[in-house]
Amino acid sequence: MLTTEDARTPHADNTGPHPWRRFVAIGDSFTEGVGDPEPAAANGLRGWADRVAEVLSEQVDDFAYANLAVRGRLIAQIVQEQVEPAIALKPDLVTFSAGGNDVIRPNSDPDRVAQFFEDAVVRLSRAGATVVVFTGIDTAFTPVFRGIRGKVAIYNENIRAIADRYDCIVADQWALKEVQDMRFFDDDRLHYNALGHHEVARMVLRALNVPNDLQPMQPDPLPLRTWREARAVDLVWAREYLVPWVLRRLRHQSSGDAITAKRPDPLPVATTVPGADPSSLPSLSPEAAATRGEED
Repeated sequence: MLTTEDARTPHADNTGPHPWRRFVAIGDSFTEGVGDPEPAAANGLRGWADRVAEVLSEQVDDFAYANLAVRGRLIAQIVQEQVEPAIALKPDLVTFSAGGNDVIRPNSDPDRVAQFFEDAVVRLSRAGATVVVFTGIDTAFTPVFRGIRGKVAIYNENIRAIADRYDCIVADQWALKEVQDMRFFDDDRLHYNALGHHEVARMVLRALNVPNDLQPMQPDPLPLRTWREARAVDLVWAREYLVPWVLRRLRHQSSGDAITAKRPDPLPVATTVPGADPSSLPSLSPEAAATRGEED
């Protein structure tokens, strides 16, 4: 008798088409695509998950993709709000990234985050889907988050242990050296820009062992700034991004309070910008800007 574990396909076989027909992504702003504006996309954002879905859909017939991620969500909220709806969509591939918003908060406990994470993985795995989980990025390169590097490392070890127990595929951001460069991040210094989401998509497809034509992208050189100019940029960042983040914490608000999932149902996928260089994507329009916010 074929068991659920026997039926799971943890990797695609390069000798033939990949096995997945229904992909569901769950998580927070990272999976929603914040930082990667594209007016033609469902909520004005594209992101790595959309990019992965585009590649997967081109290789098989009858492919569908849903994205339940909502910016600002803590892991307990993601588990409560997204896991069961994801299972109800009967996916055979699920990407699950959660806990980043918890880890960046002062006094948060990565071991407690892991308890919620494992609960979700158990439920998703029982449904028979291939589950992809993500480690956090190595924050040593960024002064803003360098101080939580140790906490991220503990979080990652927990994620790897959970993935090993439940036969998940690990998409390893910690090892993704290409994006450890602020030129792959949006102006808020927290979310990936189009280049960063493109590199994450390439990494996920490698983890899935799915051949593709996505090529590495080279960012423009960093502008030369005097010390005074650099500090002026820092002040603008603090005013536009840091202060609003702190005010939301004080008010117990989230950037995702008025946001809903951009693709709640599994739908066919159309390539958003065929063959486009991510660095040439248009800047965020006023309409799309209304849907954009910083991660909690």
